[in-house]
Amino acid sequence: MTDAALPLLARIADALDRLAPPAPVAPSFEAARLFRHEPVSGAFLPAPDYAMDIELLVGIERQKERFLQNLRRFATGLPCNHVLLWGVRGTGKSSLTKSAFMALAAEYPDLKLVEVDRDEVAALPPLFDALRVRPERFVVLCDDLSFEDGAAAAKALKSALEGGVAGPPENVLFVSTSNRRHLMPRDHAESQGAIASAENAEEEMSVSDRFGLWIGFPPMDQPTYLAAINTYAERFGLQVENLERRALQWSQLRGARSGRVAWQFVRDLAGELGVRLPG
Repeated sequence: MTDAALPLLARIADALDRLAPPAPVAPSFEAARLFRHEPVSGAFLPAPDYAMDIELLVGIERQKERFLQNLRRFATGLPCNHVLLWGVRGTGKSSLTKSAFMALAAEYPDLKLVEVDRDEVAALPPLFDALRVRPERFVVLCDDLSFEDGAAAAKALKSALEGGVAGPPENVLFVSTSNRRHLMPRDHAESQGAIASAENAEEEMSVSDRFGLWIGFPPMDQPTYLAAINTYAERFGLQVENLERRALQWSQLRGARSGRVAWQFVRDLAGELGVRLPG
């Protein structure tokens, strides 16, 4: 190689450096305790603390105890299981996850929560790989998960939970909420042949087996619904005549009784009385 070629090679190297994508910046989890993951950029966007006190979740005492027990084991490095919270909509599945996390994050500063969109299941394997090398311990929450994209999404989730040859990340606990125990969409078989439908159903149903802890949320009965209303009213000083009658009328208009409906009634009542609520 002649000396005359060296400047040309240097210019080529400089041009390649400019064209190459910059090295990814290591994420920082010091700004918050809750984050949303942006799969396109790989960024972790900080979110404000979840304001709902876990003591305000009424009628799911058994579910709270079991979830907190598993979460505390994870926070302290003990063996635990990935969690599937399934059941009727509006019964507190997502609220339990976030409020329980907030209750324990005060004790364990390294505990972080990362929420992922249910449409980004395919991004879970690289996300888990990115979190694996971090010193923090991560609860990864996917709310209202179902496999609308079929078996491909199911395979991606299985790959994330099993971790390939390296095994699953020890510092990641995956929590999913769903209205359906086996995570399959209602119109699963409508556009598939019998054989393809059966094979994809087996693939998708096998994912729920990767969750070692299933916690069910049944419909809320009337006494439990009214207990939730009275708990909220006492906590926030919402004193009105015929509270329970008004709460029942509200649920009848909504056609359902649930923790979500109870909270929506309380928000409406608080607005009427000029009382501010958390969150």
